[in-house]
Amino acid sequence: MTDGNEPAEPTAEREQASIEPEALADRLRSGDGFTVLDVRDRDEFERWHLEGAGVEAVQIPHMKFIQAQATGGVTDLVDDLEEPIVAVCGRGAASAHAVDLLRDAGLDAGNLAGGMDAWADLYVARELAVDAPATVVQYDRPSSGCLAYAIYSDGEAAVIDPLRAFADRYVDDAADRGAELRYAVDTHVHADHVSGVRALAERTDAEPIVPEGATDRGLAFDATTLSAADELEIGSATLTALSTPGHTTESLSYRLGDVLFTGDTLFLEGVGRPDLERGDDGASEAARRLYETLHERLEEIPDETTIAPGHYSDVADPRDDGTYTARLGSLRDRLAAFSMDEAAFVEHATSDLPPRPSNHERIVAANLGREDVDAETAFELELGPNNCAVAE
Repeated sequence: MTDGNEPAEPTAEREQASIEPEALADRLRSGDGFTVLDVRDRDEFERWHLEGAGVEAVQIPHMKFIQAQATGGVTDLVDDLEEPIVAVCGRGAASAHAVDLLRDAGLDAGNLAGGMDAWADLYVARELAVDAPATVVQYDRPSSGCLAYAIYSDGEAAVIDPLRAFADRYVDDAADRGAELRYAVDTHVHADHVSGVRALAERTDAEPIVPEGATDRGLAFDATTLSAADELEIGSATLTALSTPGHTTESLSYRLGDVLFTGDTLFLEGVGRPDLERGDDGASEAARRLYETLHERLEEIPDETTIAPGHYSDVADPRDDGTYTARLGSLRDRLAAFSMDEAAFVEHATSDLPPRPSNHERIVAANLGREDVDAETAFELELGPNNCAVAE
């Protein structure tokens, strides 16, 4: 990403008006309303921009601020914007210039430090307070809502649904805990982000683990495949696979004590969309399989089980500690998917779906090992919201 027309060195006032990505994530979680002023070009904005509860996103290109500075009409550009304002661009320089002008005009405005690149790079690790025979860390990428998990037990570790962009982070964190990374596990063939399973296998001695059904989808790299009831030993802890098809044919969830890692099968605010693998023509059949998963395969899972999903959206409520988990019993009580009959569920799961994740076909090909993409291309492919859920 480029800003173009970047101004001179930052002023002390500009530094004072800077908002770090971590602070922006906190503000988004709080639900407090604000305006995002995006000064990138229109095509960049439409491809991917900041969203969230209470957020109004407005695009005004930086060039208009340069012109307005010359004419003295800066406030005319933003007459309709509600304060406070958070300005963003690609890397933070053009938006910092716009914020300087807005603050000079007396407006409550701040600049996202590092821009959208820094926002995409933000990755937060939080330890889960769960009843499990191991330490579980949830990794949260606020820019996309992607969640991954690290499991630590007796000097060994596994990562579930790792992102390629953060492969080095998992390696470093395991080293900090004095743990050997034994497994890199995908719950399914992801369509919204480039998997880090192969990257971790290349960087460490971690064994790449994918569902057995990935072979039928064209798996083109060497990996260990698992099916229902297969187990992975991590130190003194056991991770057990559970077949949970619907979002994709091969989807597995993994149980660790009273924690169930559900990938894209079950979220805090809905269930996995059924149309990404086989398109509209196969969506109804996939939805029926997802209904069976929810009402039969998960039937024997106790209500007190903690659901640790693979994603969240801006309508999901985090816990007080910032993590995204919920008791299965709570989800059964409040998600309509658990009370619908099959016909109603299929209609619900296949109607009014959001746009499919950008570049999802290339991402799937990369995750199967059928297309090689470099790090920069992978980063670009997965920018934006995941859109993998049927929200309620």
